[in-house]
Amino acid sequence: MIHLGIIGTNWISHQFVKAALETNRYDLTAVYSRKLETAQKFGEEYGDVEYATNLATFFGIAHMDTVYIASPNSLHFEQAKQALLAKKNIIVEKPAFSTPEEMAEIIELANQQQVFFFEAARNIHEKSFKKIGELLPLKNQITGANFTYMKYSSRYDQVLDGQEPNIFSPHFSGGAMADLGVYLVYAAVGWFGLPNESHYFARKIPTGVDGIGTAILRYDLFDVTLQTGKNADSFLDSEIYFEGGTLILDSVNAISKAEFHDRNHQERDIIALTTEENPMIEEAHDFAYVLENPDDPTIGVRYEEWVELSRNVNKVVTALRKSAGIVFDADKD
Repeated sequence: MIHLGIIGTNWISHQFVKAALETNRYDLTAVYSRKLETAQKFGEEYGDVEYATNLATFFGIAHMDTVYIASPNSLHFEQAKQALLAKKNIIVEKPAFSTPEEMAEIIELANQQQVFFFEAARNIHEKSFKKIGELLPLKNQITGANFTYMKYSSRYDQVLDGQEPNIFSPHFSGGAMADLGVYLVYAAVGWFGLPNESHYFARKIPTGVDGIGTAILRYDLFDVTLQTGKNADSFLDSEIYFEGGTLILDSVNAISKAEFHDRNHQERDIIALTTEENPMIEEAHDFAYVLENPDDPTIGVRYEEWVELSRNVNKVVTALRKSAGIVFDADKD
């Protein structure tokens, strides 16, 4: 059994805990919050849970072996580092870290401490994502792609009122690309590899981060266009273009429908996909396979692939936001 601790008492933490418990491979051991009542409110529905308002106390819980970190983005690095030094495995909610330098330091420290680091980018662990990847033709048969994920955030109303909520703050490494665009970058890099060039045309909001934007990833033979935003809603499908037709996806962040339009025969073939009610259960299973089998070389190879993908996605996301002139406090360190 994996003994799980939680940092970050928001809705996404609840969703991950419920997914983890549904696998029957985890139990919830401890919850950290700066306020005891907040931690207790989070953990009350999960039974016998320990609570801590001090990170040193929290990481000192001996029987807690794995920590899920879903605090504001800019806090991930120091909390992850402290967890690793306490020899805890870490699952860090996307985007895991603000810069490639932070990412590299955490990966190196995890290796030194002989524990595991996972970025909780759930879409790459979903069966539907993997199936689409298996269906893709050779890269020389792809002519382009267009991925979209835009969703209006209720916290943008605070920006309109002159406030600076964490997810729209450069002090907390926020913005549309960091929050939603990272799913699109994971899809592109996961399926096509690292691009040769990355360009982001963003519209900044008064806080200094991007509210909406369009990115272009240039590969040898094709381009991938990414559209993301948190101050507007999009209902567009995502598409991948082939020599013989078009693959139409209802999304790339959580694929539930897919069909291929065959240009030559003017036919549409629906692709059968399976999805989970809780979209985080598949990543919880994947992480558990590694944690339960630390010496299995086959699983180890898969783990290293995830780590390298996280590293590459971080590089691309950082290059994109810097090309748009978006500066985080973390860049100044």
